[in-house]
Amino acid sequence: MALQVRVATTMAEAAGILGSDQRTRLLSGGTLVMRDINEGRFLDGTLLRLTDPAYHQINASGARVELGAGATMAMVLANRDLAFLHPVARAIGGPAIRQMATIGGNLFAATPYGDFAVALLALDAQVMVQSGYGSARAVAIEEFLNARERGASGLVTSVQFAKPQNAADFRFRKVSRVKPKGVSVMSIAVHLPNSASRIGQARVAYGAMAPAPVRARGVERALEGKPLDAAAIQAAKAAALEGTRPVTDAIASDWYRREVAPVHLGRLLAGEGR
Repeated sequence: MALQVRVATTMAEAAGILGSDQRTRLLSGGTLVMRDINEGRFLDGTLLRLTDPAYHQINASGARVELGAGATMAMVLANRDLAFLHPVARAIGGPAIRQMATIGGNLFAATPYGDFAVALLALDAQVMVQSGYGSARAVAIEEFLNARERGASGLVTSVQFAKPQNAADFRFRKVSRVKPKGVSVMSIAVHLPNSASRIGQARVAYGAMAPAPVRARGVERALEGKPLDAAAIQAAKAAALEGTRPVTDAIASDWYRREVAPVHLGRLLAGEGR
């Protein structure tokens, strides 16, 4: 049976189709699905296109940001209100890929890809998921990423998060061997809200240091309530590997990832190379 193509005009319709047929794959930007087709992993089923304008919208002018799952990295880069996320979007492939790669698709990118999902984890995002023809529900991104590894399904309609009050509170670093668009050795995103010169509610996330983007809770504990000084950075580096499970792949060995993680975390926290 050859691949079939269907078109849904609303997100409710698309969610209903996806929920009723496990052989249907959503074709959004295509950077993941088309690779599976070209490499022979998906040759029998249905490709679903979604034309609902809301799926591609970005609302970022207020205190809370909503990114439609179909919005692309290029759209993020074109939005001045999302300047704090521009380094993240710019780290996703080259210009052609950024024109296609979507917010929703990046949530499903397997390690060592998925750098934008790492940023969303550090921003404590909620993923809006619609199953069948019902209403969309909010799922904490950490829960979503864990469920993704178990094969949970549903249509991701958008992601939402509070905009950092100070752009300098959010930082991102991608470590790769080929600049500017190499595959990640690892990526790090941190959100360090500051109150009275002390960090409160620190969130630190890694990519390519576990099967899915993961919180660096040891680092968060080391930074919580502290000024971001040399002593706090040294404590964070000492806790950098807690809870990580890096793998060996064609990009780097697990040993190498463990060696470089504390170094790059320290540099990011110190504001080097930003």
